[in-house]
Amino acid sequence: MEPKNPLAKFRRDTGPSLFDDFLLAGEEVRAERELKRQREAEEKRRELLAKAERSRTKRAPETSPKRFSASGHAGPIDLPDIVLGTSAFTADGWRGFFYPPGMKPAEYLTYYAERFQTVELDSTFYRTPAASTVRGWYARTPPDFIFAAKAPRVITHEKVLVDCDAEWKVFRDVMEVLDEKLGPILFQFGYFNKKAFQGPEEFLARLKPFLQKLPRDRKFAVEIRNKNWLDARFADALREHNVALALIDQSWMPRPWEMKEIKPRFDPITSNFAYVRWLGDRKGIEKVTTTWNKTVVDRSDDLANWVKVFQKFVARNLRVFGYANNHYAGYGPGTLQLFRELWEKK
Repeated sequence: MEPKNPLAKFRRDTGPSLFDDFLLAGEEVRAERELKRQREAEEKRRELLAKAERSRTKRAPETSPKRFSASGHAGPIDLPDIVLGTSAFTADGWRGFFYPPGMKPAEYLTYYAERFQTVELDSTFYRTPAASTVRGWYARTPPDFIFAAKAPRVITHEKVLVDCDAEWKVFRDVMEVLDEKLGPILFQFGYFNKKAFQGPEEFLARLKPFLQKLPRDRKFAVEIRNKNWLDARFADALREHNVALALIDQSWMPRPWEMKEIKPRFDPITSNFAYVRWLGDRKGIEKVTTTWNKTVVDRSDDLANWVKVFQKFVARNLRVFGYANNHYAGYGPGTLQLFRELWEKK
């Protein structure tokens, strides 16, 4: 009988041994192509870094090295078991201040990645990026750089986990382009009133089935804005799936040291890593500034408390991811520099 499958016919005509040789050759070709892709990506990253450095030395004013050092980005922040970055790597006011005058936007990420270990992508909250964009992020960053990303709002705010499998798959597949550079994915939920959910039990009934679908080989975090929902039931639901509870410093949510006063037995650690976001009071700070290149709110006392919290996390052998939003104090990189200074004084 004549084989219907063209590969089966080819195997019959050439013989199994020769056919298997063809398959092996195909695997070798694919491996060769992958190595070539990785080499080209690394060469492109180095080229962009060189361009960024030439731009800095050629165009920056004479006073820029001193200003950059004082502003908290003279070198990478490197703390043991702690990975720090900002929420997004661009903002109004950063051009010509964090980024050297004249630097092209295409060079920003490469420059940023030489100063911070990670970034929390905010743009992914608004839409799933194109695969080509994600490949560009990969190419412009060093091998040990980590991208955290906010899940799209269509999942967390519009559909609120209902009938969103298709959107989740598209987002997950695109983000997998980052491969080993993909860090935690954050599901940031807003505040829910009684019309949305009668209480935490109703929300958990929707959250739990979604958590069961998450792959175990990736990191995930969940953020909520209903402070009364923070209890053992909620923590246990996250803990069952090794999903981190996002710990936020935000105007109406309790911080870890405040949680301890309200709920002494509540353990906010629900995973083998901790995820911290310094968010602040957006409406309040925007009455003061909307240009994010200087600190306008003194967060020294708050960050001193966070240093103590981080010490406890590290003592529990947790890896800690921390992200500073410009709305926290006025300038995300400045917040991270202050945290580093306080950490070194501990």
